[in-house]
Amino acid sequence: MPQTRRRNPVSDCPLTAALAALGGKWKAIIVYWLARSPEHFAALRKRMPEISQKVLTEQLGELIADDIVLRTRTGRVPAPVVYSLTEYGRSVLPLVEGMRSWGNAHIAHFSNEVARSPRTAAAARTSLFGAADASTR
Repeated sequence: MPQTRRRNPVSDCPLTAALAALGGKWKAIIVYWLARSPEHFAALRKRMPEISQKVLTEQLGELIADDIVLRTRTGRVPAPVVYSLTEYGRSVLPLVEGMRSWGNAHIAHFSNEVARSPRTAAAARTSLFGAADASTR
């Protein structure tokens, strides 16, 4: 039975469309692991022990509905299924890798903040528009 595509909450906004498809705590991580190799549900749970079975099921369902992940039965029911990225799903890999790379830099940025003076640290938290973040005031 074909699954219907989830409705984009703001159909004319590309950022909202991207966040609806990949936003949240787990979707980019799921895509990252599936890019390495197709996985059974249990294997994904082992790779992400903090995610509940319910949330993983929901997130995989949304990724399937958005044609990012493919669910393939490996035999007759109740045979396990394998999850893999679709060709369309592979198109998000540069974005996921960019997020991972930026995340590494972000972690390093704040681990180095301890060595900075309080004034330098506050300047580093200045927004794109020049206003300091509320937490620095």
